[in-house]
Amino acid sequence: MPTKTVDETPLYRNPGAAIEDRVEDLLGRMTLEEKVAQLHAAWLKLSSNGNHEWRVADFAQRTTDISIDSLLKHGLGQITRPLGTHTVDPKEGVRALNELQRQMMEETRLGIPVMSHEECLVGLMIKDATLFPAPLNYAATWNPELIEQVGEIIGQQARSIGCHQGLAPVLDVSRDPRWGRTEETLGEDPYLVGVMGYRYVNGLQGEQRDLLATLKHFAGHSASEGGRNHAPVHVGPREFNDIFLLPFEMAVKLANAGSVMPAYHDIDGIPCHADRTLLTGILREKWGFDGLIVADYAGVNLLYTHHGVARDAASAAAMSFKAGLDIELPGHECALHLKEALARGEITEEVINPIVARVLATKFSLGLFERPYADPEKVELRGEAASRVAYQAAVESAVLLCNDGTLPLNVEKIAKLAVIGPTADDPLALLAGYSFPVHLINAGEKAGVPMATPLQALRARFGDLHVTYAKGCDVIKERSQGAPVYPGDVKMDEAINENRTSLISTDRGQIAEAVKAAKDADVAVVFVGDLAGLFQSGTVGEGSDTDSFDLPGVQQALVEAVVETGTPTVVVLTGGRPYNLGGFEDRIAAQVMAFAPGEGGPDALADLLVGKASFSGRLPLSVPKSAGAVPFFYNHKLKSAGTPIAYHFGSRYPFGFGLGYTKFEYRELEVKELQVPIEGGTIELELEIENVGTREGTEVVQVYVRDRLASTVRPVKELKAFSRISVEAGKRAKVAISVPVDMLNFTDENGDRVVEPGEFDVMIGSSSRDIHLTETVTVIGEHPVILPFSWRMLSSVKSTVEASKAKRVGTDTRPVAK
Repeated sequence: MPTKTVDETPLYRNPGAAIEDRVEDLLGRMTLEEKVAQLHAAWLKLSSNGNHEWRVADFAQRTTDISIDSLLKHGLGQITRPLGTHTVDPKEGVRALNELQRQMMEETRLGIPVMSHEECLVGLMIKDATLFPAPLNYAATWNPELIEQVGEIIGQQARSIGCHQGLAPVLDVSRDPRWGRTEETLGEDPYLVGVMGYRYVNGLQGEQRDLLATLKHFAGHSASEGGRNHAPVHVGPREFNDIFLLPFEMAVKLANAGSVMPAYHDIDGIPCHADRTLLTGILREKWGFDGLIVADYAGVNLLYTHHGVARDAASAAAMSFKAGLDIELPGHECALHLKEALARGEITEEVINPIVARVLATKFSLGLFERPYADPEKVELRGEAASRVAYQAAVESAVLLCNDGTLPLNVEKIAKLAVIGPTADDPLALLAGYSFPVHLINAGEKAGVPMATPLQALRARFGDLHVTYAKGCDVIKERSQGAPVYPGDVKMDEAINENRTSLISTDRGQIAEAVKAAKDADVAVVFVGDLAGLFQSGTVGEGSDTDSFDLPGVQQALVEAVVETGTPTVVVLTGGRPYNLGGFEDRIAAQVMAFAPGEGGPDALADLLVGKASFSGRLPLSVPKSAGAVPFFYNHKLKSAGTPIAYHFGSRYPFGFGLGYTKFEYRELEVKELQVPIEGGTIELELEIENVGTREGTEVVQVYVRDRLASTVRPVKELKAFSRISVEAGKRAKVAISVPVDMLNFTDENGDRVVEPGEFDVMIGSSSRDIHLTETVTVIGEHPVILPFSWRMLSSVKSTVEASKAKRVGTDTRPVAK
């Protein structure tokens, strides 16, 4: 009898087969242990010789009750931050990752490759990668195209090290700047956050979605009690959908985001990691999300250690996976107990199998089975394009808040410039909390900071002999690890009642030297603000919340002492949240809010201060008058101000505000149709802006809408369109704006997005406060309309700038050779 020929290559290894067929074949071959292995990560310090070590942390993987070999023998879903966990040479880090990948491919029964994820919010969070500005800077550019370029470059760098998933962007809408993670947000307006966020996702993922962006923190994390980390969120379903879910919906539907990360908090008693309505009902079923839902670090564990809704690790795992979770990060604390949960009937394999299938389908779609390794010799973390974009983002995001004419500084006429302040010569002061050098502080490591400082950049412009420097004070004298991460890590009563000491310096001993430097100078530039650091290792960042908008430490005293000398004083504020200057805003010569501008910040700030570049940034969030005024945001309800209007309500510098070195006038608003249909209608506007100043500048035209009469209370105004427009001095630009009627929606009692007929005030301005042109448009319809799945969620702005006589568009003005 002839021997039957058997094809020994399993279907799942055939790259030509359909992904769904490959998944079905592989899933059918897997044991329960192999399935569970795909549902969690491992947090290891990898080695190229295969001798990997545990990464043990206070808040995750405190202890390990299993050997690394035992953990890995059945495979692994993800490896957590292989190059970002500790300082490692990038090429060596790739070799170590390749070794782990080889072990997964060659030493496990089925040879399923592992996914690698890294943080990438402000650049790839590993040694030597480009240090981009903070997300507040991204938003302050009001330039979606530029932020897509930022995402694209970060994505290229991530791919070069074998990374498959980036843990960004943050789509939390800022509601309370006391919250330490305000620096990670894209501001206080859901539309601005959504536009910037989806463009970042487009750039990071690319057309092939061969690198997954991760939308976080899903959802409402920024509305926590008192702006405190992890605190409960109290928000109704309408506000939740209109404000906090909108940016996520935009990123899912417009950018096909590949992953979502639930938040730590609970909403009305339900933790996000256990909320099936949120993770499955809204995200998957309502929006059609087809990617991976990955836990925030230790978020599953918190279901039983903090929230108290699960009795143990097994129950926590069952609860989260039934809610919609796909992968536990950063380790295996709860997922490994799924077998116990199965035995207790808390979850079934019928629930687990589709989750495993999603993980496998993702790995197939990423091409991991065919291309599991990265080339260490092709690691690319720096380059001319990356530096150029990092600089441009820093230039376009700096916001000029006030200026009496002292700026721009005249290099030729200033004989002595005093550069003062604790952040003037500290590169860490220009970086956000999720940059690699700052992140290492709380890990007990120190990283080199390969960038200049504002002091160095100004010395390069003015010359060393023309610049004097005085630190004036410290924000924190010595950077070190902060406090325990979670409230449950300390005894609550003791922690609340004890007199704990802050790292922030109160030493005024250096102010006298700063006063002397200011007195001897023509102009003083004072650099003050935050030092980002996680969990109270800094003044802003994750777990570094505040109760005040006064400058940290004695910086206010420093500013006041310098101003009192009578020398014109320019204040440059860097950091992750807005601060007030104690009334000295009226006595300084100029103020710049630069947020955390990254490695391009020093040159960008120097160029802006001397006028080589022009200010064009606009505030992505309001600057409340005091901590007692929060929550304050521009898109508040009319009665938010109190009755009578509270004296502390409002903002000196509102959302969308920013000055330049020139001025613009708005005129000739025309509305194409004052009545537009409720279904398929579009509000079409035309206007003109003119640069009436003496130099070229960029205006950010902003369109706001107010619903005059609605079935629910609506905000006083909401941003619906915006655009940056650059115009030469004396020239004009025609601006055409289209706002789909769909964008006038709000959420009804059934959770649907609806548009109601009625009158809407359309306001065009240069900030949420500075409205220059207004018209009323009527939306015509007999009944409210429930929006379809693919509703129109983007406006468009087109501008035509008047051509210069010397150089018209499309005309070669060079002299003809004779």
